[in-house]
Amino acid sequence: MAVVNCERCGGSGWVIVERQGLSGAERCPCDQAERPARLLGAANIPPLYRNASLENFSIPQDNPAARSGLGGVVLAVRGYVRDFPNTDKPGILFIGDPGTGKTHLAVAVLRALIAKGFEGLFFDYQNLLGRIRSSYDAASGTSDREAYRSALDAEILLLDDLGAHRVTEFTEDTITSIVTHRCNQKMPLIATTNLPDADSGALMDRSSALPGKVDYRMTLQDRIGARARSRLFEMCRIVRMPQVEDYRQKKR
Repeated sequence: MAVVNCERCGGSGWVIVERQGLSGAERCPCDQAERPARLLGAANIPPLYRNASLENFSIPQDNPAARSGLGGVVLAVRGYVRDFPNTDKPGILFIGDPGTGKTHLAVAVLRALIAKGFEGLFFDYQNLLGRIRSSYDAASGTSDREAYRSALDAEILLLDDLGAHRVTEFTEDTITSIVTHRCNQKMPLIATTNLPDADSGALMDRSSALPGKVDYRMTLQDRIGARARSRLFEMCRIVRMPQVEDYRQKKR
């Protein structure tokens, strides 16, 4: 919205300009100044992460390995934000265990891109699927497309906790459709997942296995399907979070 008491446009958001003898209207600079704040308010970022930024991301100083690993992650993320939208891949995917700071970093990226004037939208993966499913009208075979269309069409989409839903034909088809559409249209996707991937290691969890046994963990591909996983890796720069102390506990 324009500044109400702006001397140039009088609060209308438009100014009359003349170029080469022709008059026309264009957006007042005061409207552009307000744009980032307006976009941030419409991004649906949860209150817990509303102030998340790369500047206030906590890197432990008492653990050299964690400091080095997270320092490298932050450098990679800063590079993505700096180069956007002229990046080698339009999206970025954070892979790592719970509590390693994935959501903080993902929101920090989204907020930084909004500050550059891009529109963005945050969705919790389970909540998005729940909204799409609950709006389905079994009698007519149609659904309220609001949430689905938002996920498809958002200039930048953030999907938090990707794969955090039991596997069904509906979930696999829905996420495949969203990821494929955004990949084909080269539309940016920021995503986080707690699930391991074959290309990122950690496919087995020895901590929960019985003596002499190996407990193979559910993978990202198991939860979202091979097609969605393939397109996701095609369109996203992969950021693997290092093994660190629980980030949420550390902050508290």
